[in-house]
Amino acid sequence: MKKEFVVGVTGASGVIYARRLLEVLCDQARVHIVISDVARQIAAIEGVDLEGFDAIYAENSNLAADIASGSFRYDAMAIVPCSMKTLAAVSNGFADNLIARSADVCLKEKRPLLLLIREMPLSRIHLKNMLAADEAGATVMVASPPFYQHPETIDDLVDMVVARVLDHLGVDHTLGSRWSG
Repeated sequence: MKKEFVVGVTGASGVIYARRLLEVLCDQARVHIVISDVARQIAAIEGVDLEGFDAIYAENSNLAADIASGSFRYDAMAIVPCSMKTLAAVSNGFADNLIARSADVCLKEKRPLLLLIREMPLSRIHLKNMLAADEAGATVMVASPPFYQHPETIDDLVDMVVARVLDHLGVDHTLGSRWSG
């Protein structure tokens, strides 16, 4: 049985991380994609295409979508990239759109929720919201690639971050190499 995931894409720079994650996930799993309006704008600015995947696309305004209900089962959710606005909504239970509602469902149903933060510097509010999200059960990851693998391209850096997201989702992949000491 194929795993099933929800991927939310929100309005932070780094939409390239979502694109790479979707390239890997959609080959191995059933994927629901929700893209915020600001994420679409940033994708256009950054030259990243988020369309055309073999996935189920849902509008962020559709709070009646199946993934908005705890009775609809899926394995995990990743918000990549996760804007500070979405982090604030998730960490405070403010589920006013489908991405925030699906994240809220993950937390209440004790499903894995990964938030890939792409922001710097971080304010005290950001840090408090990250701590609150962690305390609620989310895994907070920062898009901070390692350099021990000697990356040569931006794609190498992206793969290193996406590999960690895939690891936490329990998805097999061949992105990058693992630390061997």
